[in-house]
Amino acid sequence: MNLLTAEKISKSFTDKILLKEVTLGINEGDRIGVIGINGTGKSTLLKLIAGLELPDEGTVTKGNKVRIEYLPQNPEFDKTKTILENVICNKKGQEEHWNIEGEARAMLLKLGIANADESVSVLSGGQKKRAALVRTLMTPADILVLDEPTNHLDNEMAEWLENYLNQWRGAYIMVTHDRYFLDKVTNCIVEIDKGNLYRYSANYKGFLKLKAEREEMLLATERKKESLYRKDLEWMMRGARARSTKQKAHIERFEALRDREKPIVGDSTVEVNTLSTRLGKKTIELSHISKGYGERQLIKDFSYIFLREDRVGIIGHNGCGKSTLLKIINGIVEPDEGTVEIGETVKIGYFSQENEYMDENQRVIDYIKDTALTIQTTDGTKSASQMCELFLFDGTLQYSYIKKLSGGEKRRLYLLKVLMEAPNILILDEPTNDLDIQTLTILEDYLSTYSGIVIAVSHDRYFLDKLATRIFAFEENGKIRQYEGNYSDYHSVAGDKKSVSGQEKEKISQPKKEKVKTSQKLKFSYLEQQEYDTIDDCIAELEEKLENLEPLIEKEASNYGKLNELMKQKEELELQLEQKMERWVYLNDLAEQIKAEKENGFVS
Repeated sequence: MNLLTAEKISKSFTDKILLKEVTLGINEGDRIGVIGINGTGKSTLLKLIAGLELPDEGTVTKGNKVRIEYLPQNPEFDKTKTILENVICNKKGQEEHWNIEGEARAMLLKLGIANADESVSVLSGGQKKRAALVRTLMTPADILVLDEPTNHLDNEMAEWLENYLNQWRGAYIMVTHDRYFLDKVTNCIVEIDKGNLYRYSANYKGFLKLKAEREEMLLATERKKESLYRKDLEWMMRGARARSTKQKAHIERFEALRDREKPIVGDSTVEVNTLSTRLGKKTIELSHISKGYGERQLIKDFSYIFLREDRVGIIGHNGCGKSTLLKIINGIVEPDEGTVEIGETVKIGYFSQENEYMDENQRVIDYIKDTALTIQTTDGTKSASQMCELFLFDGTLQYSYIKKLSGGEKRRLYLLKVLMEAPNILILDEPTNDLDIQTLTILEDYLSTYSGIVIAVSHDRYFLDKLATRIFAFEENGKIRQYEGNYSDYHSVAGDKKSVSGQEKEKISQPKKEKVKTSQKLKFSYLEQQEYDTIDDCIAELEEKLENLEPLIEKEASNYGKLNELMKQKEELELQLEQKMERWVYLNDLAEQIKAEKENGFVS
């Protein structure tokens, strides 16, 4: 059943046409993802569907009883009310108030907001977006209209939202740049390109295949038109005259072919092998750094020597200290303990979560030229204008004032400025926020040829899979654990560890259940007794090996092959130690239960 139809709608802002006589229907069961370059009108389309803006031409018609709930990019709240009051106000009947309140508290907690009774004014920007998401999901609706729902969600939160939406019974349409998320929650992709809509009945992976097929057809059609044009041109040059109706039609066809707008197909990619500033042997060395605020320990006793060409992805819950770690590396924040040593040749490019100051009255090309007129590549020198083209700022847009750019376009411009500095270490704090998929693809292609170190905090699993060769995962109490590989490798290992941990917890509780059910005497098995007798020595031996590794790591700081080998040894030993500690807890708990049974005079 059709819920809403936008028919032949057009929308412009000043001299920029965003949508040109486009039609879109939303039916029951539709899960639509809207994609396109920043500034093409994605958010505008959502506002038109939600009824927050009117089209210049065309109509948006919805069923009489169809309810629409909208999540904006920048939500607003009643500052006089608590978080909970803002989330559940006017949601359902009063008789369901307590159920609604409990559900809202649980959802807020899932999204990292523990105290729902605090004033909404204490929330950060990211927390406000998450609270607004809960408010939207709590409201009964037939169509959800979601603008960047995954912004400010960490990986676990994004996975929770995936599960929630997959169980949602209504329809939804969303703008998001999270490609794994799109793949899992959509059955339709709508692409906006040059004012037109292209609809693909598939998830993101299917869209990529269908789009490639469509572009192949366009190219084949264009080749036929080009061949026909050359024949017609030859005919015209022989001095054709419009003596008959047939010849008139022939001339008109020639003129139409000559004046046609040729299709531009294929995503823009950066086909440029970048040259960063030379990086010497010494890079960045973190030695036993710790950082906390008040009673909150964000980072505890963390050490790492960055290797040339490292690709490090940093993950963890919101507020755990990821951005703080980047700021410590960049010298913006001092650690409470430990040292940060920076090599003499290190040149850091820092892409922060917030854009630096931009003169809104400056032109795009001048903003980039203020950083550098050219950048060196293995293919020669690229001008500022050429780099702008590569990052989707065409000739017209380059001479636009910054104040005319969308938020996403400003982020793209800021990213280009950082890259134009030719750093040999790139520090990226949530680079995928507010960047469209095409820009992300360009950034990923750029980084694939980048010869320096990349350190990135990101919640974008797709980006981390393409970029990272090592993961720093923040855990409880400021501990940072290292994993070899990309995000999927980490998820596989971390998931297995959680599974093993869960099984061991089950084993710990099992003897208690056994005692109640069968009244059998608790005791160690033969192998458990052997393990219990030797585990303290095993732990001491592992701790000694780790201690002996530290001076070797410091000694081989300049021998990167040997250093890499030692770091892998350290990682393996730390994992073995953790597993032994978990077994120690289990065996000692069991030993105490056996002892307590004996003292209580157990009789079999």
